[in-house]
Amino acid sequence: MRLSVFFLPTLKEEPNDAVVISHKLMIRAGMIRKLGSGLYSYLPLGLRVFKKVENIIREEMNKAGAMEFSLPILTPAELWEKSGRWNEFGPEMFRINDRSKHPYALGPTHEEVFTELVRLEINSYKDLPVNFYQIKTKFRDEIRPRFGVMRGREFTMKDAYSFDVDEAGLDVSYSKMREAYKNIFRRCGLDIAIVDADTGAMGGKKSEEFMVVSDIGEEVLVSCPKCGYAANLEKAVAKNNYSKSDEELLPIEKVSTPDVGSIEDLVEFFKTSPEKFIKTIIYIADSNPVAVLIRGDIEINEVKLKNSLKAVELQLADSNTIEKVTGAKVGFAGPVNLKNIKIIADESIKYIVNGITGANETDFHFKNVNYERDFQVDEFFDLSTVKEGDLCINCSSKLEFRRGIEVGHIFKLGTKYTESMEVKFLDKDNAEKHPIMGCYGIGVDRTVAAIIEQSNDKFGIIWPITVAPFEVIVIPVPLKSENARNTAFDIYNGLLKKDYEVLIDDREVSPGFKFKDADLIGIPIKVIVGDKNLKNNKIELKLRKNNESILVDLNNAESEIESLIKKEYSLYE
Repeated sequence: MRLSVFFLPTLKEEPNDAVVISHKLMIRAGMIRKLGSGLYSYLPLGLRVFKKVENIIREEMNKAGAMEFSLPILTPAELWEKSGRWNEFGPEMFRINDRSKHPYALGPTHEEVFTELVRLEINSYKDLPVNFYQIKTKFRDEIRPRFGVMRGREFTMKDAYSFDVDEAGLDVSYSKMREAYKNIFRRCGLDIAIVDADTGAMGGKKSEEFMVVSDIGEEVLVSCPKCGYAANLEKAVAKNNYSKSDEELLPIEKVSTPDVGSIEDLVEFFKTSPEKFIKTIIYIADSNPVAVLIRGDIEINEVKLKNSLKAVELQLADSNTIEKVTGAKVGFAGPVNLKNIKIIADESIKYIVNGITGANETDFHFKNVNYERDFQVDEFFDLSTVKEGDLCINCSSKLEFRRGIEVGHIFKLGTKYTESMEVKFLDKDNAEKHPIMGCYGIGVDRTVAAIIEQSNDKFGIIWPITVAPFEVIVIPVPLKSENARNTAFDIYNGLLKKDYEVLIDDREVSPGFKFKDADLIGIPIKVIVGDKNLKNNKIELKLRKNNESILVDLNNAESEIESLIKKEYSLYE
């Protein structure tokens, strides 16, 4: 492709509304342009990278035995109502009505649609297992679209769904997808961490996220450097190091604490440590208030809390609700004499002796409060958020914390959808059973952005050759030199004939401008054809990733370039 006729609107300055490196570089390199909040147009250079990533995904999915489909984005509300997710998805789901006022959703994911297809088409164990996938546009009305294509309202996802006769079959399907994902991300040049994750709105028994370690990641990765334990912060657990002191239980006592509501202020007021406090926080779970107890120095993990309550929706109660439930203003709630509300607690509460908590009376607290003697709890759970300094649950080593970008997520769904949507097959004994289901997603746009986040320098993008928009860029300098121009076009045409992806910068601009653009857009191999080296029958080859430069004989130029291309590809095999 001649750069003089290629649409490549590069920018010298960083866009004002871009915060992260990938967003900045995708705009500057002429890959994307913003249409609206969370909406981006892919320009030719960006689309070439996007298609490369998409094709790697497709090749590995096909290799793993999955079959590609293309299903409607516009999906009937009845399917979502049948699975129970029409309301569960909440405001993230784009909902529309047709002219007959029939409700539809713009698919945020496609479990229901694929499950319905299987319900209609598969009847016998002989038809299973199957693994169906598509690479398709999805829609989610993100409350805060940001980071460019990293979190958009319209995006492309590869979503796959396996159906098996039993749990053992699901284990095999899941393992195949896990390996396929590792291959996909390796070929994309990404350094990946695989961590245990919460199943969220997808449901199911087990899930793992494929994370790209990055300072701008929205996820926190918790891992053990010794035994390999890894989970995201929502799912992570740590070793319970709680202990109960043998101090004498003292009589409960009410203490006046005017305008002292926060843990920090209470610690100062009572001249003690946060571990002595029983925090009582009121939540609304599916329209019902619930009191949640946890030790004063520990933060509630709301994902664990939501899962423990089996709640569809969970939110903090407002001040009016808190006052109605407890009889006190915010900051003075406690479990003693708290009535007509479910009380659940973190395990840490069992170990507090002579604790301090709100008295359910504004400006008053109780001290010397003890579980069982002074209050009861309906259920105990692990509700704590793991923090730095906590120890690994498996080997007691100190846990490490990093940030990461989720690019892939795989789930063991079980029969969540096949039961609710009445999917059945006849087994070998002619008995009806529900297929066991798995689902597997990769964000294509996110993967493109994550590659840039992990592979860039102060000059621009550094593409792995496997996903680069072009493998080689040929730069004649100066363009007005007939010898340099003709030689550059000879090399360019020779490589094209061998089906290599080559860009030639034949624009009438300065050499410095050409070199800066080449670095910005990240083409792996630069072929610099200049008068100075041509006098010695040489040309220069330069690798973008390390700026390594070599002079090669013009007569061997094509073979040297081919060798370099093959060597770069071999790094991702």
